[in-house]
Amino acid sequence: MQITRIRPLRGPNLWTRATAIEAVVHCDPGECNHAALPGFEERLRARFPAIGALQPHGAEHVLTLAHVLEVAALQLQAQAGCPVTFSRTQQTVEAGTYQVVVEYTEEAVGRLAMEQAGALIQATLQDAPFDADAVIARLRELDEDERIGPSTGSIVDAAVARGIPFRRLTSGSLVQLGWGSRARRIQAAELDTTSAVAESIAQDKDLTKRLLHAAGVPVPLGRPAADLEDAWRVAEEVGLPVVVKPQDGNQGKGVTVNIATRAQLEAAWNAAREYGDEIMVERFLPGHDFRLLVVGRQLVAAARRDPPQVLGDGQHTVRELVDIVNQDPRRGTGHGTALTRIRLDDIALGRLAAEGLTPESVPVQGQRVVLRNNANLSTGGSATDVTDDVHPDIAARAVEAAQTIGLHICGVDVVCETMLRPLEEQNGGIVEVNAAPGLRMHLSPSFGRPRNVGAPMVDELFAPGEDGRIPVIAVTGTNGKTTTTRLISHLFASHGLRVGMTNTDGVYVAGRQIDSGDCSGPRSARNVLFHPEVDAAVLECARGGILREGLGFDRCQVAVVTNVGAGDHLGLNFITTVDDVAVLKRVIVQNVAPTGFSVLNAADPHVAAMATVCPGKVIFFAADRHHPVMATHRAQGARVVYVDGDHIVAAEGSWRESVPLRDIPLTRGGAIGFQVENAMASVGAAWAAGLPWDTIRRGLAGFTNDSDNAPGRFNVMDYRGATVIADYGHNPDAMRALVQAVQAMPAARRSVVISGAGDRRDEDITEQTQILGGAFDDVVLYQDACQRGREDGEVLALLQKGLQGAERTGYVAEIHGEFAAIDHALARLHPGDLCLVLVDQVEEALAHLAGRCEAAAAEAR
Repeated sequence: MQITRIRPLRGPNLWTRATAIEAVVHCDPGECNHAALPGFEERLRARFPAIGALQPHGAEHVLTLAHVLEVAALQLQAQAGCPVTFSRTQQTVEAGTYQVVVEYTEEAVGRLAMEQAGALIQATLQDAPFDADAVIARLRELDEDERIGPSTGSIVDAAVARGIPFRRLTSGSLVQLGWGSRARRIQAAELDTTSAVAESIAQDKDLTKRLLHAAGVPVPLGRPAADLEDAWRVAEEVGLPVVVKPQDGNQGKGVTVNIATRAQLEAAWNAAREYGDEIMVERFLPGHDFRLLVVGRQLVAAARRDPPQVLGDGQHTVRELVDIVNQDPRRGTGHGTALTRIRLDDIALGRLAAEGLTPESVPVQGQRVVLRNNANLSTGGSATDVTDDVHPDIAARAVEAAQTIGLHICGVDVVCETMLRPLEEQNGGIVEVNAAPGLRMHLSPSFGRPRNVGAPMVDELFAPGEDGRIPVIAVTGTNGKTTTTRLISHLFASHGLRVGMTNTDGVYVAGRQIDSGDCSGPRSARNVLFHPEVDAAVLECARGGILREGLGFDRCQVAVVTNVGAGDHLGLNFITTVDDVAVLKRVIVQNVAPTGFSVLNAADPHVAAMATVCPGKVIFFAADRHHPVMATHRAQGARVVYVDGDHIVAAEGSWRESVPLRDIPLTRGGAIGFQVENAMASVGAAWAAGLPWDTIRRGLAGFTNDSDNAPGRFNVMDYRGATVIADYGHNPDAMRALVQAVQAMPAARRSVVISGAGDRRDEDITEQTQILGGAFDDVVLYQDACQRGREDGEVLALLQKGLQGAERTGYVAEIHGEFAAIDHALARLHPGDLCLVLVDQVEEALAHLAGRCEAAAAEAR
């Protein structure tokens, strides 16, 4: 068995809506039935007993090693604690070759699981050792490192519950919620609206205390100390016991409390200096350590934090008791788990020594052994939820503290005896105010009720009813995608929206091109959705991007499928039939929002059939309103778009709206059939998105298919009285549509300039010139700039083959070089002739043609 390719599918894809790892696996004939391999299953289970049943869901009785790989990759992740359930193995058209797809939650974990599943199978085949426990531990550790921490995760989960899309911007905790101009960003438990000034104030504990004191909030007395001697003077001023801590510290690092002697102060000073140069000394407040969480202007949670400790049983040593406590699965080494493991470090050893104990001491039954003075969860402390006990006056004080500092999300540290009485009554006070507070103690307290603190944070970011989404229109099909994408974008721009558009020509934001090349894939789509100036996104979704990585969004408001026809790019990436193409194209339809629409070509049976998988509603379009699909859909009171005489009509029940074809320049008065279809698809999309009809009419009238608005899409030019048309058509369906369009245009003699893309099947390349040979007098062939795996001259030979026995063509020339071929064809033109140029290098060829036409016009003047 050989894994020839592994790639991540980072969005909804051909197989599932979930993220997944896709592997291409080749099995030798003897590996196509694992049961026929002597002792294979026994050796496999000996190496990985937790693999479970080898029969994947939906698999046939005979299982190949590819199926075993699927099960192993899924179970390795499951054993590591990853919540994955989907997997699939699909046989390809190549004998012994399979596509294995396994869901992942973290890409690095999914990839490693697939690789290690392959290593497991190889070890089993070779009867070599394989340490499954070590692999699972490695996967678990990697998952903990990669996944979003619990604090940020709670906010993301709350956002997802409200239907708000999200994407991590870094490997850390910086996350974008929402899209485009409606997006907001968080970093851990900190909002994008929180100022750096407020965060800076919170880090300066002395400034924080002075501001709170000025606002009447109770705080402990104290100040920064210049040196150890000054620290002792401060301690004597405020009265022992005291607390020593770094002035800009966090997570309890370098904090020592309840200092009662000069020696303890010196040790605390040295510990604090490890985490900062500015050291605070302040009055120690007796009581418990409480953390109050403030979001906006409300208290949302409160917890009592207890220092790391163990309870003696008269049998185990302190070290053994710590090991027992650390066996709690909620305890980990970082911030990715609910609790942190207790450490027997120098601070813990010092605390034990103060109690006359060592790690090898055996505490008596019931003896409470405290291992640290501070109660931070990050140092092994525990938390008890006390939200329901907080006195209204304490809650008001916490909110007042957060507002004074300027924090939208604020962790307020309070020391007092109880939450049941006001602070002033018990000599309590606020000792710290924290930006980006940890949320673990509230999400998963050691004792008490968990609090969904992520929800109020999302409510602080997004008003009720808002989901952070902008309109997303996805467009796919075999032909017409780019023109339809551009026209829909123009309609949205006519409504005053800043439109982000991706297509095979580039990425555009508010009419400005920000990237070039073929940008019809998911990466470009994500870039548009990240852009802060995008109010609506119109995204061309080509087959390659969907196969390679999935969609760049979780769902769209409108999905448009222009056509499937005879398909394109057949034979590539295991897409070999038109049915395969249709299954791939319908991915955008399957991922329409339940409140959204699919706009589908009713005249194309493969497209019309996609209506059954659309979660939302369907708008059908076709020139013939009497087409059975159209008639049935309209009879059911659903939306349709069709041609009635010289108008495009949108109808729903008895309601109708029409636009004259003469007012849609793209269609040249309705003469260009495929542009009429593109216009109908665009009208359907704009209607589905709720654009006003006045805007739709104005947008249609203002869109012309010149080289600026739609480069390479039936761009019509004049050359010395002859008509020159430039188009990027490159498959048989496009040739038929172009022939139909040019036949509607008068011409004394017709010529065509054509090459062929080498990554098409032989029959697809040949069929193009078979179609053109019956409609054009002259055919000028040229070799494509990129042969895409073909030998020199091979494509030209296939094009020549298609012209054998051509009904009309009487002149055929082979020219090397696209521009030379264009010049050759132009030189043969006379007034009244028509020349169709099928361009390869779109921008360069259009510029070349424009230059020739301008020069000819200048000569005529």
